[in-house]
Amino acid sequence: MTQLAGDADYGQIGLGYARIRRTDPRIAARVHAALGNARTVLNVGAGTGSYEPLDRHVLPVEPSAEMRRQRPAHLAPAIHAVAEALPFDDDAVDAAMAMVTLHQWPDPVAGLREMRRVARGPVLVLTFDPAELGRMWLMDYAPELQQVEAGRFPTVDTITAALGPGAEVQPVPIPSDCVDGFTEAFYARPESLLDPAVRRAQSAWSFLAPGVEERVAAALAADLESGVWDERYGSHRSRPEFHGAVRLIVSH
Repeated sequence: MTQLAGDADYGQIGLGYARIRRTDPRIAARVHAALGNARTVLNVGAGTGSYEPLDRHVLPVEPSAEMRRQRPAHLAPAIHAVAEALPFDDDAVDAAMAMVTLHQWPDPVAGLREMRRVARGPVLVLTFDPAELGRMWLMDYAPELQQVEAGRFPTVDTITAALGPGAEVQPVPIPSDCVDGFTEAFYARPESLLDPAVRRAQSAWSFLAPGVEERVAAALAADLESGVWDERYGSHRSRPEFHGAVRLIVSH
C-alpha cells in the first residue's frame, strides 16, 4: 500500500504514544452510549485502540505501522487500510467510529462517506472544533499552534454535511484529570506540557517552525516559576472540567 498514513509521521512522534494518549473513562462513556446496541463496530484510524469498547466486536483500521505495533495484546490487531478506501461491503457493520483522527486523513470527506457507506447504524466522530481552539490559555503562548490545528481539523459543518442529514453535535466537557493526553486535557495541569513526551504525543507540535516549540516551553516554564501563569490562569487549576473544542458528532 502506497498511500500515506496521515499528515504526521507517527513512525517518529508515535513513540510512547500509548502511554500518554489513553482512554478517558468519562469520554468513553459518552462514546459507548452513542454506539447504542451495535455489536460490530468499525474503528477507523484506530491508532493504539483508545475508546474501543471491550464488550463488542471491533474491527480496527489503522495505516500507521507504529500505531499498529503499540496496540495492546487484548485488543484486536488492526487492519492495514485507509479511511478513504475501506475494505468492507455496504452496511457491513452495525456502527463506525473515528476518534480524534480526521485531521490525519488526506481526504476527510471521502473517509466520512466511506464510514457512512459501510455502517448500517450510527457513525461517531470525536474531534475538535477548529473555531473553538482558542478557548485554552495555551494558545496565548503558542498562537502558531492554534493556527496549525485550525488548518488541520475539518470544520463541524464539513463533517455533518459529509455524514448526511440529522447529525448531532455534542460538546464534550474535559475533566481536570483527563488521562487522554491531548492538548486541552492539561488545561489545569500546565506543568505537564513542559514534558517533551507529552508534547510528542500531540501531533500539532511537529508542524511548528523550528524553534517555536522550544520558545513556547521556555516561556511557560518561566511563567510557572515566577507565578505569572497562576496570576493569569490559576483559576483553571480548580475547575472540575473545561468546555473547550472537543466535540462528539453522531450520525444516526
